[in-house]
Amino acid sequence: MTHKPVILALFGCALFSTAAAAADTRSFPAKPIRMIVPFGAGSISDILARTLSVRMGDAMGQQVIVDNRPGAGGNIGAEIVAKAPADGYTILLGAASVISINQHLFKQMPFNQATAFAPITQVTSNTNVLVVSPSLAAKSVKELIAYGKSNPGKLTFASSGAGGSIHLSGELFKSMSGIDMVHVVYKASPLAHIDIMTAQVQLMFDGMPTALPQVKAGKLRALAVTAGKRSALMPELPTISEAALPGYEAIGWFGLAAPAATTRDVVTRLNREAVAVVNAAEVRERLQAIGAEPVGSSPEQFAQFAKAESAKWGRIIKTLGLTLD
Repeated sequence: MTHKPVILALFGCALFSTAAAAADTRSFPAKPIRMIVPFGAGSISDILARTLSVRMGDAMGQQVIVDNRPGAGGNIGAEIVAKAPADGYTILLGAASVISINQHLFKQMPFNQATAFAPITQVTSNTNVLVVSPSLAAKSVKELIAYGKSNPGKLTFASSGAGGSIHLSGELFKSMSGIDMVHVVYKASPLAHIDIMTAQVQLMFDGMPTALPQVKAGKLRALAVTAGKRSALMPELPTISEAALPGYEAIGWFGLAAPAATTRDVVTRLNREAVAVVNAAEVRERLQAIGAEPVGSSPEQFAQFAKAESAKWGRIIKTLGLTLD
């Protein structure tokens, strides 16, 4: 079976080619699919991957196995997918960092982020929430900023990976507020939560799916959300923009991608199954309940969105002078 190559504007530029495609798309999938998550167990992407994998596997008649490969800001796991056979049997559940942002932060990348992946679908859009240690005196964003200015260098903020939206939310806050904060990297949000609870680290701009349970349990204190509008899950929380820093906005997102040379037929099949899962009523309710807004876009829509995000954060990173090596 042959196919004409289909050109698709994706994360910079790319090509769905048949030359490297090993799968017979008429019988795809004929074996289990490996879904690489470039962050640790318990992370937001891990939660999303496990939600998707079971239902996609059921629909396709083959198991979808979640494989956590954290490290290097997500580059370790993403590289596995970028260099995997383009047959649809190794796919990426990636965050904004590994699909659109790391190329602007790392001087040395193990793959070309702009051309390494074939987009499948944007899965969710996620707002982050600013949480602090319950023992910290600050009860509002303005009080946090005042504390930071009075105690330069004493504030530390956690992230679940350098270069991700959680990290960049903190860097943007640091720049716009003019306070001195030290970035501390963890392999996953739950590990950071432990240190914030005990005040070894003071704050984090974490994703709602992992932060909300701790906030509701009183183990973390929420001050504001990072998006441009309030969250329906915690409408009492102001945005950082309205609370203290007009114009501040930072969101996270997650999407599925395959190696760049994957055939259009295989990508279309993966897109169809993933979007069906994201649009299922029980899945949408579950995602919204943890602060993740379901998307389920086409490959073309995801490509355009990811490219725009890369341009946006590239400008911000250059302005702030951020680098990770």
